[in-house]
Amino acid sequence: MTAPDVNAPGPMEANFEEITAALSGGGEVPISLLLDLTLPVSIELGRTSMTVQEVLRLGRGSVVQLDRLAGEPIDIFVGDRRFAEGEVVVLGEHFGVRITRILAKKAVAEAAA
Repeated sequence: MTAPDVNAPGPMEANFEEITAALSGGGEVPISLLLDLTLPVSIELGRTSMTVQEVLRLGRGSVVQLDRLAGEPIDIFVGDRRFAEGEVVVLGEHFGVRITRILAKKAVAEAAA
């Protein structure tokens, strides 16, 4: 064990500047500034779990069974939040999703907590 250095500086009082709001007018951002933001939207048909061996056996023509039944509503996510439910539709040569239910604000808020 060594003796304390008598020449070392002692503790000093910390001085911090007061934090002020970066935006004037109460810090609220006008909604018009947010309307042009691009958000990722993803559609989840279902999920499953597979062993490494099962994944390695997958190939062209393999079918992966999901946890949802045909015709059951699918989940629509905005970012990582479940936002709505829908059903798969065919639009020409493309798939689409018809929204059948928007989740209540309360459910979205609970999912965020």
